[in-house]
Amino acid sequence: MADVRLTTSSFLVLGIIDKLGEASPYDVKTEAARTVAPFWSMPHAQVYAQCDRLLEAGLLSQVRRESGRNRRVLTLTGQGRAVLRGWLDDPEFVPVEARERGILKLWFGGRPDVLAPAQLGEHEKTLRGYEELADGVGGLLAPGQREALEFGIRYERMMIDFWEWVRHRDERAQDR
Repeated sequence: MADVRLTTSSFLVLGIIDKLGEASPYDVKTEAARTVAPFWSMPHAQVYAQCDRLLEAGLLSQVRRESGRNRRVLTLTGQGRAVLRGWLDDPEFVPVEARERGILKLWFGGRPDVLAPAQLGEHEKTLRGYEELADGVGGLLAPGQREALEFGIRYERMMIDFWEWVRHRDERAQDR
């Protein structure tokens, strides 16, 4: 294996290819958008770069499919599968980096009366989508996938609770 630093994005690519069995970089990008994007986004260009890095490192192998657009199809090598398994089994804790634009705006003095209604609406819409997904296909998901969906549901509920709290800031201030 070439000396390559593996990132969470590297493991995202390995995990998706492992789940699909084989995939083109486009397939990886599409599957990431369809499945993990709500809790782990990855720019399209980074997917292609990761595939190239992992191929060079010997964690992926490639074949060219002559049908259609002569696209390349990637699969995990034995070494790639072992590296992925090691990462999955590693209990290391990495703190969450919340990237909520509305909270950043609050920090810099954004007005709660302007921000809260829009934030509430978006988080409520996202929560409804997750709950519909859980009701529709929740039973078909693998346990880890169902738990990730439950994380999304609980996160959105927490954000709704937070923005309700922010919205009522003036009422709290009057009670003091």
